[in-house]
Amino acid sequence: LRHHPAWTQFIAEARKLGKPLVMRMNLNQQSSGDNWQTHRALMQTCSPIVDCGVHYVDVMCLMTGSRPKRVSAIGARLADDLVPGMYNYGQLQVTFADGSVGWYEAGWGPMMSETAFFVKDVVGPKGSVSIVMAETAGNVKSDDINAHTKTNQILWHHADMKTPDTRIDMTDEPSHDDLCEREQRYLLKAIRENIDLTDHMNDAVKSLKIVMAADRSIHEGQVVTL
Repeated sequence: LRHHPAWTQFIAEARKLGKPLVMRMNLNQQSSGDNWQTHRALMQTCSPIVDCGVHYVDVMCLMTGSRPKRVSAIGARLADDLVPGMYNYGQLQVTFADGSVGWYEAGWGPMMSETAFFVKDVVGPKGSVSIVMAETAGNVKSDDINAHTKTNQILWHHADMKTPDTRIDMTDEPSHDDLCEREQRYLLKAIRENIDLTDHMNDAVKSLKIVMAADRSIHEGQVVTL
């Protein structure tokens, strides 16, 4: 998502809201058929909040610029034929040193609801910014992989209640495959131009530590301090 032009703007707008931030994000997928088989294969080794959550936790870390302090999480096993100890629904909550808090929710499977499956919402002292994909994209289904990164519009609500709410239109957004290509082109550019990717690596490890701590929290039933 850090290579997606609309998401980088979403992050930039969230940084204007003041501190602390309240970050609410999810991506539930009502998968069936081949998509459900793909998800079942992924769940041989990791849960939805680990597989998907690492990307959105990375966004939270970019928005706050603060150190994550602790993580708690809940999970539920909604299918009997998953590998032992695996769950196909989870929600994590992370607290940052600056007082910011965020939650991320992810569920996979034919039993998942299509209601509010796509929430990308950030609140701060100065107002809120929200991705309003569902309002502008028509009948979007949660199993459409190209919809997972779409923004369509960013809605800016001002806490002073005097400034009218504003909408930032996002046009010419990359598809899922186009976004993957942008990632690869950036990596190629880094190799050719010897760009220092130390911060990228450290951020990736930090996000992975957070979602792995969430997985541990689910299995141990306790808050994990980072």
